[in-house]
Amino acid sequence: QVQLVESGGASVQAGGSLRLSCAASRLTSNSQHRAWFRQVPGKEREGIATITLLSNTYYADSVKGRFTISRDNADNTVYLQMNNLEPEDTAIYYCAAGIVDWPSLDEAAYNYWGQGTQVSVSS
Repeated sequence: QVQLVESGGASVQAGGSLRLSCAASRLTSNSQHRAWFRQVPGKEREGIATITLLSNTYYADSVKGRFTISRDNADNTVYLQMNNLEPEDTAIYYCAAGIVDWPSLDEAAYNYWGQGTQVSVSS
């Protein structure tokens, strides 16, 4: 069973930066694509960035130009660098893995999920 563990969530002020990490273990051939999602209580989970094994990337418009997804295949870790954070970025951030009809930010397309890490941005 693929295991994903997020870290790096914190409370920051607007305009600040954070880098989230997602460590993976027991990866399989059906978990090559990795992605970041976020969810605010009471709202649907939103896909924000995805990356292929060869580091092709795709972003939601809401984060394009501010967030960068990257990966280190040597240790199966995916990162989300978040710059110029806004209060609207406050959410629980989840990483996901799967093999999808890329690019896809549809949560139904991903098989494996982490437990999430909280990001809070104050104005």
